[in-house]
Amino acid sequence: MSSTDIAEMLEKSKELDRLRKEQEKVLLEINTMHNKLQSTPEVVEKPGDNSLSKLKMLYTQAKELSESEMSISNQLLGQLDAIIPAGGAGQQRRRIGNEQKKKRMKGDSDIPRLSPSMRNQQEFFASLKGEQVAARVAQEDGEKDEWVIVKVTHYDKETKEFEVVDEEPGEDEEGGAQRKYKLPWLHIIPFPKISDLATTQEFPPGKQVLAVYPGTTALYKATVVQARKRKTDDYTLEFDDDEEDGSLPQRLVPFNQVVALPDGHRQ
Repeated sequence: MSSTDIAEMLEKSKELDRLRKEQEKVLLEINTMHNKLQSTPEVVEKPGDNSLSKLKMLYTQAKELSESEMSISNQLLGQLDAIIPAGGAGQQRRRIGNEQKKKRMKGDSDIPRLSPSMRNQQEFFASLKGEQVAARVAQEDGEKDEWVIVKVTHYDKETKEFEVVDEEPGEDEEGGAQRKYKLPWLHIIPFPKISDLATTQEFPPGKQVLAVYPGTTALYKATVVQARKRKTDDYTLEFDDDEEDGSLPQRLVPFNQVVALPDGHRQ
């Protein structure tokens, strides 16, 4: 495990801590609104009162913060899964030794038990049906994988796999057929939504990201040159290997086509 991996995990942990503090603030505001409406419910009938609109906004903000927390937690889990060594021979012997006990407990242990966070994760993944997301797909020539825009058609809660379709026909596909894939959740990154404008993750100048190259449906590694502009909500990016006349051109990319660079990304 490299020092870079540790630093990235620590940064994600700090982000988790920030998100939880934000959630506490929002929940406190929600409780305050609840108390106000319980004590004086007639205020909502007064002209110009925006109590219900504000409450809806707070609920939306709490939901988005929760989804962001789950996304970062999943990234941390993926990093840990990648670096924790598989069980050795000693563990294998213990599993064999406990096989009879496992058989006796089969009736109880076969019942799936999902923690609240796992249930939220499953619900979030299922809610992506019909959405466009960034997906890591394998190239037919066996070379490096690539990230492209796909549409989610189904999420299988049993296998934890997404069924997606690349709506852009491949050049080699007969009759312009669309490619379909089954992918694990680790190969999927949801895009920020337009409605997430106020709460979506900000990428500062110098930060490396994964972004849709203008005019294509492919995502490539890029560096933020200028943070998101408030008027246009575009980032100014420089894409790796995009050299023109000896320099990297700066390109504008909408914020909802820019995501965090996956760990271990290779282009």
